[in-house]
Amino acid sequence: MKWNRSVAAVSTSILVLLSGTAGLAQESDLSALASWIAIDAPTGHEHLAIEQIQNEYAGWSRDSYGNLSKLIGRGEPQRVVACALDSYSYAVSQITEDGYLRLHRIGVGSRHPLWDQSHQGQQLRILTRSGPVVGVTAVANGHFAAQHRSETAIISQNDLWLDVGAESALEVADMGIALLDPVLRHIPGWSYANEVAGPRVGARVGCAALLAAAEAGINGSAGSTKYLISVQQVFGWIGLGAGISNDASPAELIVLGAGAAEFSNRNVDGLGVLADVILTRNDRAEIQLINPAVNDVDALMERMSLDSANQVLDAMVGAINPDAVRPAWLAVPEQAAVVNNQASRWGSAENIDRLIEIEGLLDEVTEKSAVPGHEGPIRYTIYNAMPEWAKEIAQIDEMGNMWVELGPAGQATVFLAHMDEVGYEIESIRSNGVVNLTRLGGVVETAWEGQPALLQLDPFINRESQPEAPSLRGVFNIRSAPEQKQPNAVTAWFGMNKGQLEASGVRVGMGVTGYKEGHRMGAFRYSSRSLDDRVGTTSLLFALHQIDPEELQSRVVFTWTVREEGGLRGAAAMAARLGDRTRRAYSIDTFVSSDTPLESSHFAYVPLGTGPVLRSIENTSMATPYELDRNRGIAAAAGIDAQIGVTQGGTDGTTFTIYGAPNAGLSWPGRYSHSPAEIADLRDVAELIDLIQAMAEAPQGP
Repeated sequence: MKWNRSVAAVSTSILVLLSGTAGLAQESDLSALASWIAIDAPTGHEHLAIEQIQNEYAGWSRDSYGNLSKLIGRGEPQRVVACALDSYSYAVSQITEDGYLRLHRIGVGSRHPLWDQSHQGQQLRILTRSGPVVGVTAVANGHFAAQHRSETAIISQNDLWLDVGAESALEVADMGIALLDPVLRHIPGWSYANEVAGPRVGARVGCAALLAAAEAGINGSAGSTKYLISVQQVFGWIGLGAGISNDASPAELIVLGAGAAEFSNRNVDGLGVLADVILTRNDRAEIQLINPAVNDVDALMERMSLDSANQVLDAMVGAINPDAVRPAWLAVPEQAAVVNNQASRWGSAENIDRLIEIEGLLDEVTEKSAVPGHEGPIRYTIYNAMPEWAKEIAQIDEMGNMWVELGPAGQATVFLAHMDEVGYEIESIRSNGVVNLTRLGGVVETAWEGQPALLQLDPFINRESQPEAPSLRGVFNIRSAPEQKQPNAVTAWFGMNKGQLEASGVRVGMGVTGYKEGHRMGAFRYSSRSLDDRVGTTSLLFALHQIDPEELQSRVVFTWTVREEGGLRGAAAMAARLGDRTRRAYSIDTFVSSDTPLESSHFAYVPLGTGPVLRSIENTSMATPYELDRNRGIAAAAGIDAQIGVTQGGTDGTTFTIYGAPNAGLSWPGRYSHSPAEIADLRDVAELIDLIQAMAEAPQGP
């Protein structure tokens, strides 16, 4: 299952400050709680989780409304212990003719002002009748920031466009997606240090506490206890009302409520919801309401400490039987795997095996984090995937640039792709552990605020290469009372104070990114953060495999650069080294396309799936007319129908122009640049590889 593979690849022990049996027990407890946060249980579709719980734990029964219950003991007095399982979610409200989904909340949902904004530019999970499918929500291209400066309003549900990799409503239907399908944020259970975080963490911990007590058989000194995992809290907690409507009046009703800013355990006359019609009728006893203490109430990454979770468990157990021992936390089964990558999902094409091979390498490089100056994991992967002959001649400089020179001596054609990605680095650490961050590159900051965070525990590695940099998990902090769309600053939290972070090896200058997965969507699309420029690094590697160095007519240099984002620093070093003997340079980088529902098509419009792009004009450079004509001719001779266009941004090759070497971009059309939602089409990538090969093998000319 891709989810678990990705989590394993980035996880780091949370026990850096713990030891022995106590530390292992804490890790086990956090893992169990995180499993509850990740399960699929959107309002009205809680059966997706309830069926799994029933299969895992015996003795639970489901009523006609979908609630799950277990009875411990017999007779009077009867007490009911209840929690709410449902999660805030959206429903597919429209499928457009060009294959996008529009979304609408199921019920009122979260009270947090940035709930909808936390879902823009992210991977979402569409729960179809045939299984979950991953899509991404459209966000303004990071390279087009100038066009969006006036957009200061906070994102609402009406601004969300879900891209599932389809080109038509018919393709959406072929993927099994239908109107009313529920939609959730696609993230794993998230734990770090002494905390868990995620949607509705307070309510989900309440259900975890309930199941733990039920499975331990906790009951009062007399009578019976009915444990009730209820549904549809969003609609006035009608599941809770339905779950006890046919019972004899319980003597006690213990309700595990949602997260609140402070812990509370009190008797109430009602819950202030529709279910009070049932809960307060006749001579029922007062309701005991337990609300756990959480941070960032109702945010996407609402967070809660293990101590707070244990406080809820102790309060609930004490209310049932003061003499009972705290039970162990229990995990729930993993949620269903996504179906995007199944073989049956491929569209009709002649080169499916090749596309599968490209997808496999993209999985390896996109799911690794490598902000500028910390490119070791990408360099390691690319080097180890080179042909043996290329490994023997590969060079790496002090900055960490890697290159391979091949072909006869003379003026060189230089191809450059960069290994880094946009992200953050640590600027400073406050005494309470909040980490102040500095942007590296044109980060779409609204798409990082309030999301899972990963702190890369590597030093300034430069030339060092490793399969994966160890990391600490945490969260990007979120504003509680925002006045505008953009945050003034982005900070992160890793569950530790400054001294604890420093004892864990955290230093100023280390890189911070977010959790990510690579996913194929629809027939041919692929999405992950850092496709800029992991598609370029991958394409350059595949082209290297396709070239016979003995057949080249002129000198060629394939270069994988560092520190492109925010300064083209690695490329500048390569230009200083190679510029005097470079005939022309080709940047292998994204063509940021306006082929999205949020951009004007008056420029940069190159549709995905219709071929690679000759990047002709950008902010800082252009392909001169005679070079563009030459490039178009080479592409045509190779049978490649290349697109051309104007876009924004700059590329590594511009650092060569001052040495007299013309620069042109060899690109693929990309959507949602510099965000977690970047998309490419694998058919374009396959043709880009062939285009690089054609340019490398073409006569160099005068």
